[in-house]
Amino acid sequence: MVPPVVGTPIDPSCRVPDDFVVAYGADVSGLQFVPFLPTYIPPELCQTVGIDPTIPGAPDICMDVVRDDVADSGISARGVNPEGVAQLRQVVEDAAQRDIDLKIVVINGNPPINTPLRDIATEIGKANPGATVLALSPSFAGTYSPEFDRMTLEAGEDLAKTGDPVQSSKNFVGELTNTHFPWTPFTIVLVLAVAIAVVATRALRKWGKRNAVSSAASTSDD
Repeated sequence: MVPPVVGTPIDPSCRVPDDFVVAYGADVSGLQFVPFLPTYIPPELCQTVGIDPTIPGAPDICMDVVRDDVADSGISARGVNPEGVAQLRQVVEDAAQRDIDLKIVVINGNPPINTPLRDIATEIGKANPGATVLALSPSFAGTYSPEFDRMTLEAGEDLAKTGDPVQSSKNFVGELTNTHFPWTPFTIVLVLAVAIAVVATRALRKWGKRNAVSSAASTSDD
């Protein structure tokens, strides 16, 4: 008799899209490539909004609460004092004056890693097309934006790990509005210039060899 295999229980908060299906009779043996990472909503988010993270469907319930908060005021920060909430709303308003549709989510505790914060930001971003989202915990930051590139967002994340959500949000907006050197166009131009130089060098070498052969042939004929 083969002993049962004891494994790690699947965390119900690790969800895959509802339309993800496996065809009947499909070969699912061995390692399979999954073209996406499942969204993980950490229990710290539920604790922040006052919902038991162990109840069935808690991640979806908690995210619905956060979506409603953000839809109402642009922020979800239930663990922040009233003065801090007012200051966060001011940051959102200031960002809007700079043509940035900013949404802010603040949770009270740190998840084990920072990835869940990016998942939270992505979920809020999907619910608010065009918005730039900043998700904060005491030590981590996660972002989502269809407007700013990942390099700029990560630079903003680094400045948003102050432990103070108001100061972190201000730092983040400041990084987004700073003038940056256009590295992407510069890199494209540099690569094209190198490629053209390589092609030109090869063409000149071939042309030189052909001239040398022609000269040698003319000399032998004489």
